Amino acid sequence: MGETPQKYKYSWGIEATLDVIGGKWKPLVIYQLKDGTLRFSQIMARVQPRITQRMLTKELRELEKDGLVNRKVYAQVPPKVEYSLTEKGYSLIPILDQLCDWGYEHMGDDIEFQCEE
Repeated sequence: MGETPQKYKYSWGIEATLDVIGGKWKPLVIYQLKDGTLRFSQIMARVQPRITQRMLTKELRELEKDGLVNRKVYAQVPPKVEYSLTEKGYSLIPILDQLCDWGYEHMGDDIEFQCEE
Protein backbone atom coordinates (compact mmCIF):
# COMPACT_ATOMS: atom_id res chain seq x y z
CA MET A 1 0.00 0.00 0.00
CA GLY A 2 1.18 3.51 -0.85
CA GLU A 3 1.68 6.13 1.76
CA THR A 4 -0.52 9.20 1.75
CA PRO A 5 1.50 12.31 1.03
CA GLN A 6 2.04 14.57 4.00
CA LYS A 7 0.23 17.88 3.78
CA TYR A 8 2.56 20.84 3.27
CA LYS A 9 2.94 23.08 6.30
CA TYR A 10 3.39 26.79 5.53
CA SER A 11 5.72 28.98 7.55
CA TRP A 12 3.65 32.16 7.14
CA GLY A 13 0.05 33.05 6.37
CA ILE A 14 1.13 35.21 3.46
CA GLU A 15 2.94 32.22 1.96
CA ALA A 16 -0.27 30.16 2.07
CA THR A 17 -2.32 33.01 0.57
CA LEU A 18 0.13 33.59 -2.27
CA ASP A 19 0.27 29.87 -2.95
CA VAL A 20 -3.48 29.88 -3.57
CA ILE A 21 -3.98 33.24 -5.32
CA GLY A 22 -0.46 34.08 -6.44
CA GLY A 23 0.50 34.80 -9.99
CA LYS A 24 -0.62 37.27 -12.57
CA TRP A 25 -4.05 35.91 -13.44
CA LYS A 26 -5.80 34.41 -10.41
CA PRO A 27 -6.42 37.72 -8.62
CA LEU A 28 -7.78 39.23 -11.85
CA VAL A 29 -10.10 36.28 -12.44
CA ILE A 30 -11.37 36.38 -8.85
CA TYR A 31 -11.88 40.14 -9.13
CA GLN A 32 -13.96 39.73 -12.30
CA LEU A 33 -16.28 37.32 -10.47
CA LYS A 34 -16.86 39.63 -7.52
CA ASP A 35 -20.17 40.95 -8.88
CA GLY A 36 -21.62 37.55 -9.70
CA THR A 37 -21.70 34.58 -12.01
CA LEU A 38 -19.98 34.75 -15.40
CA ARG A 39 -19.57 32.39 -18.31
CA PHE A 40 -16.11 31.47 -19.56
CA SER A 41 -16.41 33.78 -22.58
CA GLN A 42 -17.40 36.71 -20.35
CA ILE A 43 -14.37 36.22 -18.10
CA MET A 44 -12.18 35.88 -21.18
CA ALA A 45 -13.51 39.13 -22.64
CA ARG A 46 -12.78 41.01 -19.41
CA VAL A 47 -9.16 39.90 -19.10
CA GLN A 48 -8.20 39.68 -22.78
CA PRO A 49 -5.94 40.27 -24.66
CA ARG A 50 -3.57 39.61 -21.81
CA ILE A 51 -4.54 35.97 -21.16
CA THR A 52 -4.89 32.96 -23.43
CA GLN A 53 -7.85 30.58 -23.38
CA ARG A 54 -5.57 27.78 -22.24
CA MET A 55 -4.20 29.82 -19.32
CA LEU A 56 -7.67 30.95 -18.24
CA THR A 57 -8.85 27.33 -18.24
CA LYS A 58 -5.84 26.33 -16.12
CA GLU A 59 -6.36 29.15 -13.63
CA LEU A 60 -10.10 28.44 -13.28
CA ARG A 61 -9.39 24.74 -12.63
CA GLU A 62 -6.86 25.62 -9.93
CA LEU A 63 -9.22 28.14 -8.32
CA GLU A 64 -11.97 25.49 -8.33
CA LYS A 65 -9.61 22.88 -6.83
CA ASP A 66 -8.65 25.33 -4.06
CA GLY A 67 -12.31 26.00 -3.24
CA LEU A 68 -12.43 29.63 -4.39
CA VAL A 69 -14.60 29.19 -7.50
CA ASN A 70 -17.71 27.14 -8.25
CA ARG A 71 -18.08 25.66 -11.73
CA LYS A 72 -21.59 24.80 -12.90
CA VAL A 73 -22.04 22.84 -16.12
CA TYR A 74 -25.42 22.80 -17.85
CA ALA A 75 -26.27 19.68 -19.87
CA GLN A 76 -27.14 21.30 -23.17
CA VAL A 77 -25.73 21.72 -26.65
CA PRO A 78 -23.60 23.75 -26.95
CA PRO A 79 -22.37 23.22 -23.39
CA LYS A 80 -22.88 26.09 -20.99
CA VAL A 81 -20.50 26.56 -18.07
CA GLU A 82 -20.80 29.25 -15.43
CA TYR A 83 -18.32 30.31 -12.77
CA SER A 84 -18.99 32.04 -9.47
CA LEU A 85 -17.10 32.69 -6.28
CA THR A 86 -17.52 30.51 -3.23
CA GLU A 87 -17.79 32.04 0.22
CA LYS A 88 -14.05 31.44 0.57
CA GLY A 89 -13.49 33.24 -2.75
CA TYR A 90 -15.62 36.21 -1.71
CA SER A 91 -13.56 36.54 1.46
CA LEU A 92 -10.64 37.67 -0.75
CA ILE A 93 -12.50 40.62 -2.30
CA PRO A 94 -11.66 43.18 0.44
CA ILE A 95 -7.98 42.26 0.07
CA LEU A 96 -8.12 42.54 -3.72
CA ASP A 97 -9.98 45.87 -3.41
CA GLN A 98 -7.11 47.17 -1.26
CA LEU A 99 -4.53 45.95 -3.79
CA CYS A 100 -6.45 47.67 -6.57
CA ASP A 101 -6.67 50.91 -4.58
CA TRP A 102 -2.96 50.77 -3.77
CA GLY A 103 -2.08 50.29 -7.43
CA TYR A 104 -4.25 53.19 -8.50
CA GLU A 105 -2.92 55.46 -5.74
CA HIS A 106 0.76 54.73 -6.40
CA MET A 107 0.80 53.90 -10.10
CA GLY A 108 -2.32 55.67 -11.34
CA ASP A 109 -0.65 57.22 -14.38
CA ASP A 110 0.06 53.73 -15.73
CA ILE A 111 -3.41 52.27 -15.10
CA GLU A 112 -6.13 52.17 -17.73
CA PHE A 113 -9.17 51.38 -15.53
CA GLN A 114 -10.15 52.49 -12.05
CA CYS A 115 -11.10 49.96 -9.41
CA GLU A 116 -14.75 49.01 -9.30
CA GLU A 117 -16.69 50.06 -6.24
